[in-house]
Amino acid sequence: MRVVVTGAAGMIGANVVRGLNAIGIDDVIAVDDLTTGAKYANLSGTSISDYFDRRDFYGRFQRRELGRIDAVMHEGACSDTMEHDGRLMLDLNYRDSKTLLDACQEQGTRLLYASSAAVYGGSASFREEPEFERPLNVYGYSKLLFDQVVRRRLPSATSQVAGFRYFNVYGPHEQHKGRMASVAFHHFNQLRDTGRVRLFGPYGGYGAGEQARDFVYAGDVVAVKLWFLAHPEASGIFNLGTGRAQPFNDVARAVVNTDRVARGEPALSLAEMVAAGTVEYVDFPEALVGKYQCFTQADLARLRATGCDHAFADVGTGVGRYAAALAATAGA
Repeated sequence: MRVVVTGAAGMIGANVVRGLNAIGIDDVIAVDDLTTGAKYANLSGTSISDYFDRRDFYGRFQRRELGRIDAVMHEGACSDTMEHDGRLMLDLNYRDSKTLLDACQEQGTRLLYASSAAVYGGSASFREEPEFERPLNVYGYSKLLFDQVVRRRLPSATSQVAGFRYFNVYGPHEQHKGRMASVAFHHFNQLRDTGRVRLFGPYGGYGAGEQARDFVYAGDVVAVKLWFLAHPEASGIFNLGTGRAQPFNDVARAVVNTDRVARGEPALSLAEMVAAGTVEYVDFPEALVGKYQCFTQADLARLRATGCDHAFADVGTGVGRYAAALAATAGA
């Protein structure tokens, strides 16, 4: 099988490439923008057959210059939810995706692409239906706009098209993401550098650190994507989360206790961490007021209806595994 992975040097893309390699697929064409050269490290150790800069790839694929491609795993996007340049967002997240969809349908190539739970924005329900889609920023809107195109195309699609609304993904190979890296990554580094982790205080009717998200481990995202790669009959737009909202306090507790256990110290309760100053709450930032999802939880009914029964890790398991891996890398 010959597979293209866009955004291949990003966090999810790099994990997808490794997942493909793990099941014996090494004819992988990687597409990304390595202007930030350090991102190459995310592809180090993987097996790929070619690499294209994203500015070169879309036109060449559209002109059929790359030969037969069985599937495109489209992870490339601008994922900075604080980016306010709408033209940039729509160029990268909508127009490139639309070009790719058209070319895939013309060539009989399967398309598995990344959407986002940001399409739900201010909604209190997270089902893949238009009435629940209320993006709070141009990033969420750019993802929704492409989902809407896919919805119109699905009835006449001649090859698989599957979109995945990622909830809060965390896991290896996100060190390049800066402020957009996961809470687990930031907590690990805060703990290592200052001996404490910081969380938002009360906001939106939630207590300190009790805002809750559906946190999903990158390895679980890859497992679901590979399931769809093995099931070309499954098309549609699907939530990809655990189906379980957990508070940010749970992430902090998992990071801190993973570190403590590794050092031979007993695990602590959240109250004990707060009392010891290991967990610290800060005022909610003005810049995020009215633009912040205090609660997300994927409705998995549509995903499960396809027959995908993957069991997702909870925060304690997934974040604990990730924090241990980060510690091993930091100590190398």
